[in-house]
Amino acid sequence: MLILILFWIYLRYKTTIISRYLRPLAIFIIVSVAIAGGGIVSAQVTPNPAPLNNITSLPLPTPGDPTPANPPLLTAVPQPSNLADFVDDQTALLKLGKALFWDMQLGSDGVQSCASCHFHAGADNRSKNQINPGSGLLESLKDITFQVGGGANYQLTAADFPFHKLADPNDRTSTVISDTNDIASSQGVFNSVLKNTVPGQAVDSTTSEPDPDGFQVNGINVRRVAPRNSPTVINAIFNKLQFWDGRAKETFNGVNPKGAADLSAKVYKATKPKELTAVSVSLNNSSIASLVTGPLLSEFETSANGRTLPQIGAKFLRKKGQKIKSLRPLAKQLVDPQDSVLGSDSRSRQPGLKIASYDQLIRKAFKKQWWKSKSIIQVDSKGTPTILAKNDDGNESEEGQTLPANQFSLRDWNFSLFSGLAMQKYISTLVSDKTPFDQFQAGNTNALTDQEKSGLSVFVNNGVNGGGSCNVCHAIPEFTTASVRRTAGVASTDSTDPLINNPTNGFFPNFGVTPASDDPGAGNITTSRFKAPALRNIGLTAPYMHNGGMATLEQVVDFYNRGRGDDGGRNAPVLNLTDTQKADLVAFLKNGLTDQRVLLEKAPFDHPQLFIPNGHPGNQSSVTASGNTNGTPTATDQLVEIPAVGRNGVTNPKPNFLGL
Repeated sequence: MLILILFWIYLRYKTTIISRYLRPLAIFIIVSVAIAGGGIVSAQVTPNPAPLNNITSLPLPTPGDPTPANPPLLTAVPQPSNLADFVDDQTALLKLGKALFWDMQLGSDGVQSCASCHFHAGADNRSKNQINPGSGLLESLKDITFQVGGGANYQLTAADFPFHKLADPNDRTSTVISDTNDIASSQGVFNSVLKNTVPGQAVDSTTSEPDPDGFQVNGINVRRVAPRNSPTVINAIFNKLQFWDGRAKETFNGVNPKGAADLSAKVYKATKPKELTAVSVSLNNSSIASLVTGPLLSEFETSANGRTLPQIGAKFLRKKGQKIKSLRPLAKQLVDPQDSVLGSDSRSRQPGLKIASYDQLIRKAFKKQWWKSKSIIQVDSKGTPTILAKNDDGNESEEGQTLPANQFSLRDWNFSLFSGLAMQKYISTLVSDKTPFDQFQAGNTNALTDQEKSGLSVFVNNGVNGGGSCNVCHAIPEFTTASVRRTAGVASTDSTDPLINNPTNGFFPNFGVTPASDDPGAGNITTSRFKAPALRNIGLTAPYMHNGGMATLEQVVDFYNRGRGDDGGRNAPVLNLTDTQKADLVAFLKNGLTDQRVLLEKAPFDHPQLFIPNGHPGNQSSVTASGNTNGTPTATDQLVEIPAVGRNGVTNPKPNFLGL
């Protein structure tokens, strides 16, 4: 009771001189409550025992500014300590990263970009052809039967949610009305096999093949859907590890998501003009760079089967003879002249940038030893590279001309290094730290309504004190225990990562959303564990959970209030929140954590134009073939334009998932 009284006094008199004395005490109280809340569920999740000065009421740091005039107690936006060994020009790196992230030419089909699944508050609000039936994870768990909607290309409705539906949403033992192992996620590419990437051509040369995972309607392939819900990339830079299962490691090896565990991961370095050396690289605080290398080769997300990162490099960075130019950055998309990063390079009413090729940005951004060489790298049928010390036939030079399909320039080969570090630089600028909650914590007591303040109290208080114990896993101010700061001091070896492999540390808890037999995440077939996601702007990023099985925050709160455990094995304590407390908590999450810059797409959340696939004309019973004659028929795309937005954002925000 004393804790609650002191907390109320702190809220009531925060703007007065008393706050000078009560503020440190109040912060201590909040921390104490959070730790106490962890004890309530210690049988399931034990919070990270962080020192008191690791919890702060101050806003997130400004990107690139570790020492502002009033330095926060938080660390700065994580940066690789040895980035200067690779990068010459940070501005060019940022331009390269933003262009690559939004460029539709990145996908094998010339349509899919990274942004195709992260265009709405860093996430995805599409609702047609967004169901995965349970395929794409462990082969032993594979399921190709669509339970939601009965087939691919289904248009989701609000009535389909939650996926685990109870007669009484407050009672986990009540009658199960419906249940499914389907996943609401993001559509990507059609199933196809790569023939080759073609220098200067946005669309790869591929052959369409029958989809083995059920993404067909009457024998016509539809776009595949990824096997986990797409989380937001906003504030993802603060995560220690990336992906729901943490497989993208904090150490970037320049090649793939595996980090230091992959001893075979090598890039090439020009030690002399005609001499290349295979080297291992290691960049800390770079889990985003590790992540980037995964979707670029995913046969669900952006790639035909069999594509390699050097082949993407060849597609972007090479000229084919002298008549066909390299791919112009964003050549299929308009860029607003007021774009906060790319505006000065916009061609206004013409698509693409004034910068004629990605090669120009790479040369400016990166040190010469990573891209300048006359030597070439030849790959045999087993994928083994061999260095051709010098090129006597004149087919390849520093300027980049025609090479056989199995030969690559240094720029081609190191595309994984360039794209990883560049897109990480861009994503590191997507920091949301101007929510009403941040303003409230900085001293503006009117930034939150009375209802939202009550919701904050529910958020930080433990279950015994009438709260939700939310911050046990969603620790303030990042709103996740899986952040770089919160995991400081926890050793990480990448191969046997204790952040993941210790189920009691709270970084990758078992939320009990689905049975481990559906998706073990970072666990195994008996225990499912997933990274605790951050919550800023959560009101904009439905559907929720790793399976996308909840469409509203009300459904999420009901899940936790009844003791979680939709997999039937959690036995977490019931919270017994009142209807008023639940409504207050939702109000805080929905309004108190929404940054208006994100909502209105203001800088740094502005972006180029984008065309996204939104299912196919027809439904789960009938689609129209596109006329593709290269293998299995594919469905006609239904593309939706996401207009280019400049630094000043938009007046009318885009609707959320299902308009909810």
